[in-house]
Amino acid sequence: MGRCYNLRNPEKVLPYSHQRYTMNNFVYRFGSILYALVIGFFGANHFLKGSQMTGGVPSYLPSPIVWVYVVGGALILAAIAIIINVQSKLASYLLALLLIIFVVTIHLPHFLHAADPKAASEAMISILKDTGLAAAAIMIAAHGK
Repeated sequence: MGRCYNLRNPEKVLPYSHQRYTMNNFVYRFGSILYALVIGFFGANHFLKGSQMTGGVPSYLPSPIVWVYVVGGALILAAIAIIINVQSKLASYLLALLLIIFVVTIHLPHFLHAADPKAASEAMISILKDTGLAAAAIMIAAHGK
């Protein structure tokens, strides 16, 4: 078995399993923070380009710009929760739910009613993107606090 030296107390040798756990924990946190930065960027974009995003809000919802801003705020709050690791489990599960709702209520109807192959392709890309982001949020939630 390999040996891992404790940096705070070099005389104490840690078991190999501890070294692996520490490295996995670092990789998990690094990946979580990177993911949260991307989600936070998407949230900020909802505020910076809100008027351009209102076309994606389903027509049966009133005040599309309000919904764009609410979603932007939710994305930013989820990103903050993941970065500071406070309520990250709840935030990640809610983020995954939000993204799956987007797939079902926005992207899938756009795909099914696409006027041309280019529009269908763009909708499929959005379906895959949000599904992948939801899956990552679920993985983060599985290890979060």
